[in-house]
Amino acid sequence: MASSLTILTLILLQAGGGPLEDGQRAFREKDWARAERAFLQAAQADPNKPLAHRWLGMTYAAQEKYALAERPFRRACQLSSRDEACYYLGRTLTTLSRFQEAISVYEKAGANKAAEEKWLLGMAVALEGAERFDEAQQRFRQAIAAGSKQAEIDYAKFRRKRSAPRLVAPAIRFEAADLPVTVRTGASGRKYLPETMLAGVAVFDADGDHWPDIFIANGAALPSLRKPDASFHDALLHNNHDGTFSNVTAKAGLQGEGYSMGVAAADYDNDGDADLFVAGVNRSALYRNRGDGTFENITAASGLSESGLWNVSAAWLDFDNDGLLDLFVVRYVQWDSAREPYCGTPEHRQYCHPRFYKPLANALYRNRGDGTFEDVSEASGISGHEGKGMGIAVGDYDNDGRIDVFVANDTLPNFLFQNGGGKFRETATEAGVAFNESGTALSSMGAEMHDVDNDGREDLFITALSNETFPLFRNLPAGFSDSTLAAGIAAASLPWTGWGTAAIDLDDDGWKDLVTANGHVMDNAEAVSGRKSRQPVQVYLNRALNTGQRVWAAAQLPGEALHRGLAYGDFDRDGRQDLVITRLNERARLWWNRYEPNNWIALRLRGVQSNRDGIGALVQVDTAPGSQWKRMVSSNGYGGSSLGPVHFGLGKESRAKNIVIRWPSGIVQSLDNLESGHIYDLTEGVSVAVPEVLR
Repeated sequence: MASSLTILTLILLQAGGGPLEDGQRAFREKDWARAERAFLQAAQADPNKPLAHRWLGMTYAAQEKYALAERPFRRACQLSSRDEACYYLGRTLTTLSRFQEAISVYEKAGANKAAEEKWLLGMAVALEGAERFDEAQQRFRQAIAAGSKQAEIDYAKFRRKRSAPRLVAPAIRFEAADLPVTVRTGASGRKYLPETMLAGVAVFDADGDHWPDIFIANGAALPSLRKPDASFHDALLHNNHDGTFSNVTAKAGLQGEGYSMGVAAADYDNDGDADLFVAGVNRSALYRNRGDGTFENITAASGLSESGLWNVSAAWLDFDNDGLLDLFVVRYVQWDSAREPYCGTPEHRQYCHPRFYKPLANALYRNRGDGTFEDVSEASGISGHEGKGMGIAVGDYDNDGRIDVFVANDTLPNFLFQNGGGKFRETATEAGVAFNESGTALSSMGAEMHDVDNDGREDLFITALSNETFPLFRNLPAGFSDSTLAAGIAAASLPWTGWGTAAIDLDDDGWKDLVTANGHVMDNAEAVSGRKSRQPVQVYLNRALNTGQRVWAAAQLPGEALHRGLAYGDFDRDGRQDLVITRLNERARLWWNRYEPNNWIALRLRGVQSNRDGIGALVQVDTAPGSQWKRMVSSNGYGGSSLGPVHFGLGKESRAKNIVIRWPSGIVQSLDNLESGHIYDLTEGVSVAVPEVLR
């Protein structure tokens, strides 16, 4: 479906004097502010002439300010149904997902233009959005017959979408429980951009009792970024081992300062306890775990304050394989609350599009091993690329033994940093993951890099905005391929805006499933568009067609909200992966996994030459039906972190025939015939795996 109006219009510039002529000149020069002023003046001087209203709408549309473009286009269309503004009104309404309104405009105003190719194509696109597919197909064919080359392109996409697998929604087996912490955005109506972009969540063992705890990044009062009361603190929730959680934030020393976004958990100092890096607006923080469930803020001494910069996500990784975890920090945009522009319509202020903000380069910090970090962003080649980063995924996409980094960029091409041994080369366009298959840079948000089709190569899954779909890039021998349509994900994800995500085996059948935490960027999206602000969590279960092709069948968890962060862990230690998801201005929610039990196995890695958590290690599990792979990482989705044992579903298999671990150090370790239903403690270089007795 076409997603936007084109800046180039089919309207010939009409001669005239005064503000109209000046506005047309400014439009050609892309001086939008001057063009807007001139066309407003022209419309006020002669309010009953459609031309100035049409040009004003075109000026807004050229800047993708579609909510503002609607009114002048509608006025011009009302003044003259023969005016081209009626066509542009229809396209604007389609862009705003108000498909039925767009169809009505085409039907009422387009009678005398019904044979024109652009009107036929506009109607076809609107009908497709309204899911009136038979009528859409007819209009596409008519537009092609009328000579539209664009219709040929759009119709080919339409046919591919229609031929994609459409699966019956699977039964959902989750039980909801609200957690004792509420995410506070601090929103005051001024629509400061950070208000809509928190809140990451981490699942990790904070106190060493082998039960996963939860950390939630919280907001603050804007624009000061001060914490006015305890309700704005970050939160640490202790797992009470009985299905409940206690807020131990104050005792742990993790109240935090500033406006938190995302979190990354890992044992950066190799002392056996998980530490936390919290990414935020204008400041970030590093908390060292003392070993008793309390934390020390060592940000200043470590060199990781990121003062004055807006960080969204981060990931721990050992990019140089020296046994020490380094830190990759994802930066978003240059932002100053004192310069926040007004966006939306006069009646409905909205959060501004990323184009209003300048990009930033990301950062890479090398762990010196003494509690401090060296900024190697420039030396490594990372800082040479500016973007608007949101999610991060780490893995080894080219299977060369070195960890690579994918950064999801908002409305700019994504980054894929290929590790060449400490030096990184940005290869996203070359690899085929910078854009979707149409060559469009999406509003990429969350990202996962895991092998979802069990072929030994790590794939990429990305969440994005409504109307963009959530791309799945399969990693094939010839490179990445956009498989969103073929996988059945395009139609199911089209209406939604996704943030946090995870690629995990929810039903323990041996195939990784997908989860997305959805919620519109705008908390008032209904005021100007046909999309909902509050949206559902989606589960995409990995299934096989009769042909053997792997597809993902989508279903929704009950309850809609402004969902954001997502992380996972086995909170009740029953062998099933549970979910924790944040909701803006609501209590965070835990989703207990209640799928019928299958067999499973999990490995708690302990590095010796490699980093203590074994982050970067690739684990292969072989059973009679086949093999599957998963890399030990702690970053996931959007500002999220899930630091737990490496978990594999085994289906009906009672044991793993063989397990192979390829450690970051280069050591390859193999174990045979491990019984299912256990978490095994596995130390690098030691041939014995010790099963933990589950309590």
